[in-house]
Amino acid sequence: QVEEELKAACALQAGQLREMGRRERLLRAELRRAGEQLESFKNQVMQVCSPSAAGSTGKSITEQQVIEKVRQICDENQQSHERQKCLQEELSSRLTKEKEVSANTEVLKNSLWELQ
Repeated sequence: QVEEELKAACALQAGQLREMGRRERLLRAELRRAGEQLESFKNQVMQVCSPSAAGSTGKSITEQQVIEKVRQICDENQQSHERQKCLQEELSSRLTKEKEVSANTEVLKNSLWELQ
């Protein structure tokens, strides 16, 4: 009976090892696919950012190049937002002045009509 129990335990462990091996193979395949997707994404980012730097030279794009390009784009985006804010403030100021001039013109026009 002990021998039967040992055989059953060995069979169970063998089944568990096979399952673990199967899971390991699946995980390795998923890891490989994720790596390929990452490389593809890096190439796409670099092609969008700088077409001459990606793919066309035949060189592999480094993560550092991608990070630097993304930082550069973020900096440019921040500068663009700041410039937009300044232009918005300037526009608002000019609209306020235009309203004042328009009101003053209306007052002047009314005064001229009264004088006539």
